[in-house]
Amino acid sequence: MTITAAPPEADGRDQRIPLSYNQEFLRAFDKGATDGAFGHRHTLVGGWRVTGEIDLDALQRALDDVVVRHEVLRTAVVGDEQGGHQVVHPPAPVAFEVRELGAQDERPREVRAEEFLNELDARPFDVRELPHLRAALGRFDATDAVLVLATHHTSTDAWSLQVVARDLAAAYAARTGAAPAQEEQPAQYREFAHWQQETAGSEKLDAARGYWRETLDGVQITGITSDRPRDESLASAYGVHRFVFDAQLSADVLEFAKATRSTPFMVMAAAYSLLLRERTGATDIVFPTFSSGRYEERFADSVGPFFNFVPIRVDTTGCATVGDVLDRARTACVGAYQHEIPFARIAEDSPALLAPFADGFLAVVAFEVLQTAFPAEGGVPGGPQLAEIRRRTLSQEVSSAIPDGGLWAMDVLPGGELAGSLKFDHHRFDEATAVALVDRFRELLRTLSDAPATPLA
Repeated sequence: MTITAAPPEADGRDQRIPLSYNQEFLRAFDKGATDGAFGHRHTLVGGWRVTGEIDLDALQRALDDVVVRHEVLRTAVVGDEQGGHQVVHPPAPVAFEVRELGAQDERPREVRAEEFLNELDARPFDVRELPHLRAALGRFDATDAVLVLATHHTSTDAWSLQVVARDLAAAYAARTGAAPAQEEQPAQYREFAHWQQETAGSEKLDAARGYWRETLDGVQITGITSDRPRDESLASAYGVHRFVFDAQLSADVLEFAKATRSTPFMVMAAAYSLLLRERTGATDIVFPTFSSGRYEERFADSVGPFFNFVPIRVDTTGCATVGDVLDRARTACVGAYQHEIPFARIAEDSPALLAPFADGFLAVVAFEVLQTAFPAEGGVPGGPQLAEIRRRTLSQEVSSAIPDGGLWAMDVLPGGELAGSLKFDHHRFDEATAVALVDRFRELLRTLSDAPATPLA
């Protein structure tokens, strides 16, 4: 969709700022104001339990400070006859809602906190609304609350949301006099876009493109047949199935990963490859995952849609055991990590890779293990303390959306449990299908970690 921009700032920001490769990738999934990458449910929402008294005026000012600090939160992606570009707008106040959740409700506060988070996760957020940050505070009492931050996904990613929360705590501390204001300024997302253009013809990038051309030669992403074909007349209707694996399985998977010199993602990628092989009948599996996309350290503290779409090819042909699939998955992951480049460059060289996106009977389900940028707990010296709500068990009929297909996200919680979510379009999948996929994944993960010598059927 073409966004009509308000007058830009007069401090040099009226220059035509190029889009990053990832912003261009998002434009390929533009379906208008109510669906797709620029739709009103393509949002990113996170929640934190807050303990301690909160100065509401200071919190509002701190939220506004974050918008000043990270200009991408007030940046619009604009399309015109010359193509797409970014327009940075002046800072504006963050919409901030305060709600009393009531101390009389006898249900566990953890459940009510998650319900509050889920409610806001399902709320629409028009991409034309700037800044791309909202906040809501649900208060159980004067010293116990839930803080929810919502952003439009065209301006942020999961890593960025943690940066926002960290910088919000720092800004709040400065507003209340608990700590000095942050002096060092982060690199802005526009700098990342310029950097990508400047390095587009580097030898390193060319070498990586050669790796991907060879690795992905003749293959396409493995799509899952949906319960119903895509109906272009219907806007997507995403829900999410959430789950937490039992402590024993979680511990076994983490120990198995350590014993096999693998990361937890590699082990789970192997189990997911087994699931796709079983579900589709294919032996050569290709699935997309997401990386942080922060190729340079100077962007670690920046906010923006840095996330990168990375294809993982696990060819299980000739594997005798499920453990052999882990070996293939480990090799595939290491190769992908070592040669990671913007997905747009990969797609240019391997256009057949994306064929399933055009097939109305197939859905591409990306698989990721969430990356944690900062500690799950922190806060203000002598003031409110924040603990991110990562253990979520309540599924949603209506949730935030993705541009297309499905999204399977796993998380290794601080206590060692494996938690996850599977986001799916109700128009294309029954909830029972999502539940069955997760149940079978759990069984395959248990077999892989407990008995890797099990013959591959």
